[in-house]
Amino acid sequence: MIRAKAPAEEEQILGLYAQCRADIEAFNPELVIIFASDHFAGFHFSLMPQYCVGVAATAVQDVGGFGGPLNVPRSLALALIDEMSGKGFDAAVSHQMRVDHAFSQPLHRLLGSLDRYPVIPVFLNAIASPVLSFSRAEQLGATIGEIVAATGERTLVIGSGGLSHHPTRYYPLPGTATTEVEAYQMHGASEKSMTDEQWFNRLYDMHVEGATMLVDGRRTARDIRLNAEFDENFMQMIREGNLSASRNWDSEWVIETAGIGAMEANSWAAGLSAYQQLDPRPVRDSLYVPALEYGIGYGMAVAGGVQDQRNVTAG
Repeated sequence: MIRAKAPAEEEQILGLYAQCRADIEAFNPELVIIFASDHFAGFHFSLMPQYCVGVAATAVQDVGGFGGPLNVPRSLALALIDEMSGKGFDAAVSHQMRVDHAFSQPLHRLLGSLDRYPVIPVFLNAIASPVLSFSRAEQLGATIGEIVAATGERTLVIGSGGLSHHPTRYYPLPGTATTEVEAYQMHGASEKSMTDEQWFNRLYDMHVEGATMLVDGRRTARDIRLNAEFDENFMQMIREGNLSASRNWDSEWVIETAGIGAMEANSWAAGLSAYQQLDPRPVRDSLYVPALEYGIGYGMAVAGGVQDQRNVTAG
């Protein structure tokens, strides 16, 4: 996480991370399902599925991310995809998925490394309109949770994504970017666009500059659509295990209210509904920080535990 100044609650954030790591270590999952988004590292406007399951995956070392291969159980991932189709979810499939910090950050920080446990990555489109709705994400998560529950695998579910934020400064909307940036967002690295190195260097430099701007006042909570009221409302839904209110959310309203980055919370909806097919216990610990210094509404929620066979971390 790039920041020019730590939020006052950073110690509390790191403390919950440490507790999660210890719980996961004791839980020792046989399978990890992670729902997360992408920021033009692996998916581009030229082909942007609403959701995609990876049967092999590698993480790029982008801003806030950790590079390296994921330990994807290919046969289990293919079986999941087949069963999803039978339940009305025809997933896009990637045999060489490229993921960014949305996946690699929680995997590295919570599990210790990207390849320590078998993990099936599920990409949810959250940053390129038309984005995946909260309702459909919830249905998708429930279906995957039902399938995984039948396997009997001791399963950890992670829903990774921020709450309110609007990172269009870094990832411009169509028609608003420079020619090179627009070409990269359309196709990735090519002779008409930036190289991967140039793209990631651009993001790093801009994030360093942006972090300073958030501290010195050149960028404000309003600029990044940081909306504590929206975030707290969503966090309460997660704590209660009831997402019924979000099922009718219009994506354009969410984006206007809490930024396009708030659509990343569709991963929380998928994660929670998947978990609920595995374990009836409610969220047992959570936190929320309107972390202007991070440029994002920051939340975490934890359910399940080592006493039984299921666990979930969302955040």
